Amino acid sequence: MTLGYLPNKKVMIMLENEVLSTIKKYNMLEDGDKVVIGVSGGPDSITLLNVLNKFKEKLNIKIYVAHINHKIRKEADEETEYVREFCKKIDVEFFCKKIDVEAEAKKLKIGTEEAGRNIRYAFFEEVAEKVGANKIATAHNSNDNAETVLMNIIRGTSISGLKGIEKMRDNKFIRPLIETSRDKIEEYCKIEKLNPRYDKSNKENIYTRNKIRNLLIPYIQKEFNPNIIEGINRLSSIATEEERFLNSVVEEEYKKILICSKQVNYEEIIKNDEKIKENVNQIEKEEIKAILNLKEFNKLDNVIKSRLILYTISKLYGTTVGIEKIHIDDIIKLCTNNIGNKYLTPRKGIKIYVKKGKIFFLSNSSFRRQ
Repeated sequence: MTLGYLPNKKVMIMLENEVLSTIKKYNMLEDGDKVVIGVSGGPDSITLLNVLNKFKEKLNIKIYVAHINHKIRKEADEETEYVREFCKKIDVEFFCKKIDVEAEAKKLKIGTEEAGRNIRYAFFEEVAEKVGANKIATAHNSNDNAETVLMNIIRGTSISGLKGIEKMRDNKFIRPLIETSRDKIEEYCKIEKLNPRYDKSNKENIYTRNKIRNLLIPYIQKEFNPNIIEGINRLSSIATEEERFLNSVVEEEYKKILICSKQVNYEEIIKNDEKIKENVNQIEKEEIKAILNLKEFNKLDNVIKSRLILYTISKLYGTTVGIEKIHIDDIIKLCTNNIGNKYLTPRKGIKIYVKKGKIFFLSNSSFRRQ
């Protein structure tokens, strides 16, 4: 049965129950949470605001709205006023920031989309800190997730890319609409008379996402599978579960082969292990971030090795940005061959040094090649 044949009230209840079910399934909200909602004024974000406002007493949460005016389109000021008035009507505190995103993108020499995303999330964090909120909610839906997975496939992705958009991240960023489709959201807006604002640029096939949304997905739906969105989201869920399992395996292997790190048994090992003391004579002690057991590392399957390298870099340096497959392959070769004193610098700030049965993860500052 399509949405068009369902009574209005049933469609409304169905969407609201679906959102509440998603919140409960992934433990997105807890009693007493304070939530900053990113609201652009479009159908997705205004639906999210409307649903959370309806159920804020039931969920025992306090909500706030953060809105960014990107100053890109002539409609931007009108959209800001629409969101402001909507918040005033439902008595929700409204925070707004106006910033020329295109100018910021040029200044930082990055794409407009990337600049806009960075600015939005920085503002959400700023508002959260101001009001003491512990959650930030964004309005990504199941179509957005499917589009993201397809984008990642086109670019060339690992299992991580098949996960799509995380339903919840860092126990802080939540996506309550992530299992709700765009057509349900648009129907809900009509029934609730929310009168959302539509970003006309979403129809312009300039960006990759828009091409996937407006050209690729409709073509697949017509020629191959009308339920492609649901199919991709099933794939996304499977990839998420498999990724979670593999991550747990990698964490355990890391603990097994970790000799020491800045956080674990560091001073004692450096002081008492004669072989490491010899190595430390050639490497400034404060440069060493972690030491792994080379022999045990080389026993692992390549899949686990690759993930373990990424896990270690993320854990020690805070990010894996700039680390590509070619870097991972080179590190595995370095560890496998283990001939002489060798090291790699996969990214600025990182050196990986192999010597006498140890893998040293170093900060790339004043390393002295011997």
